[in-house]
Amino acid sequence: MEQASTDTVTGRSLLLDRITHRYAGQTAVGNVTLDIGGGELVALLGPSGCGKTTLLRIVAGFVQQTAGQVVVGGTPVDHLPPNRRAVGIVFQNYALFPHMTIADNVAYGLAARGVDRTTQKAEAMRMLELVQLAHLATRLPRALSGGQQQRVALARALAVKPSILLLDEPFSALDKNLRLDMQIEVKRIQRLAGVTTILVTHDQEEALSMADRVAVLSAGKLEQFAPPTQVYDTPASLFVNGFVGQANMLPGTLVSPTAATLDIGGTIPVRHCAAGTGSRVTICIRPEHLQLDDATTGIPATVGLGLPLGPTIVHELRFADGSTAKVIEPRTPGAAPRPAGTAVHVTIAPDLANAFALS
Repeated sequence: MEQASTDTVTGRSLLLDRITHRYAGQTAVGNVTLDIGGGELVALLGPSGCGKTTLLRIVAGFVQQTAGQVVVGGTPVDHLPPNRRAVGIVFQNYALFPHMTIADNVAYGLAARGVDRTTQKAEAMRMLELVQLAHLATRLPRALSGGQQQRVALARALAVKPSILLLDEPFSALDKNLRLDMQIEVKRIQRLAGVTTILVTHDQEEALSMADRVAVLSAGKLEQFAPPTQVYDTPASLFVNGFVGQANMLPGTLVSPTAATLDIGGTIPVRHCAAGTGSRVTICIRPEHLQLDDATTGIPATVGLGLPLGPTIVHELRFADGSTAKVIEPRTPGAAPRPAGTAVHVTIAPDLANAFALS
C-alpha cells in the first residue's frame, strides 16, 4: 500500500469563518463557515451562481471578502497576497505554458520564488514521479493527452508545497471515461501528498465519489456540510435532496414525526420531520428505493417509458392522480424494460423516505 512520504506536501487546517461577500449589493456568499481538517478533501458542490467559485477565489486571495476570516493552520491569512498564501491552484483549462517542457512547467512556481535551478529540477522530477509522468519530462504540453496535461498541472501546483490545493472544475474538459480515471488518479495523488484540498464542482457524482466531506451551496447559502453518504442518505433540506442524486418528490401529509400519508395512497415511514402533525409536506424517495410488484400489494401505477441503462433499468411510472415517479431496478442479463402500459404495484423500502415541510 502506498504511503505518503514524510517530505512531501503536508496539508494544514483551513477555517472559513463566517465568510460573506457581496458584488454590487448582491450577496454571492452569505455567512458561510467551513472547518476543514488538514489533509482533508472537501468538495464545494452546487449549481452555477451558488457561490462556490467565489469561495475558492477568496481562499486563494484573488477576492477580498466583505466579512469573515480565512484561517490556515490557525493563522489568519486575509492580509496576505495570493503569492504568499501557500495555495496551489489547478484551473479548469490547466493553463500550461505551451512553449515550455513539462519539467519546466512544473518548476515554474519554484523559479518564480527564486529557488535555485538544481533544486527546481530535482523537485520537478519528484513531482512528475508522483503523478507518474517522469518519462515525459522533456515533452511539450501539446504532445500530451488531456489527462496527462491535467496531471502536469497538478504536479506544478504541488511543487511549491502548498498548504491548500484548490481544484477549479478540473475534470470538466475530459470525456466521461477519462474523467473517472482522473478522479481516481487525483484522489490517489492527493492522499499520497497529504495536502488539504478543495474541489469546486457542479457534478454531484464527482463530489460524492472523491470528497471526504461535501459542502452543498445554494444561492450563496451553505445548505449542508457532511460526509457524502450522509448528504445522500439524510439530506438537510429539500434543495439538497433534489440536487444531490435523483429523487421522486411526492405531496403528502405528515401524520406523525416519523410517518406521512402520500396523496397517491398509503402511509409510509419517513425520517424524522420537525413539521407539525397534519402539515403538508414533500416526500422525497430515491428511485432505487421503489420496488415494482406484479401482485396487488402496494400503490397501483402504470408503466410509462422504460430505459435500459447498462446494469440497471429506469422505469417511469404514472399514478391514478396523474403524478409520476421513476424507479431504478437492477437489470439481469437479457432483461428488457417492462412494456409501456403494464399495470404494476409500487412498494417503498422502509425508513428511507425524507419529508420536508412546504415553505
